Amino acid sequence: MSTLSHIDDAGDARMVDVSAKPSIAREAVASGEIRLSEATLRLVESNAIAKGNVLATARLAGIIAAKRTADLIPLCHPLALTRCDVDLEIPSTRDRIVIRATTGIVAGTGVEMEALMAVSVAALTLYDMCKAVDRSMVIGDIRLVSKTKRPLA
Repeated sequence: MSTLSHIDDAGDARMVDVSAKPSIAREAVASGEIRLSEATLRLVESNAIAKGNVLATARLAGIIAAKRTADLIPLCHPLALTRCDVDLEIPSTRDRIVIRATTGIVAGTGVEMEALMAVSVAALTLYDMCKAVDRSMVIGDIRLVSKTKRPLA
């Protein structure tokens, strides 16, 4: 079994030293969802929520969150992202909004926390903007879908 990289020999939390790792292209994809009523979805789609354009605001909030991940997760490295896409989809079941974030960087460390942060904050923003009309919403299934890396050409 591998050891935890954020724990030193004394058992204390530490930031991992990635200075010796090569800079390579890295990408992470995370997803999650917020379950809500079909009536709330209709309000979202018709831009009838009092706080404004729910989907556009959640997308921007997710992007901002990805860029600020190191401010909230103590041992994350501050990263200069080269990519952050946040996509929101309403499936045919019409009972949720599915959130998918893709983050990218050329660095010596991965970007999965940034993708997960984007999904989480986008979901919280959706909740915040719709809570006046739907208190039964449930945020869930936030997870890392993939993490890839490739050497630079």
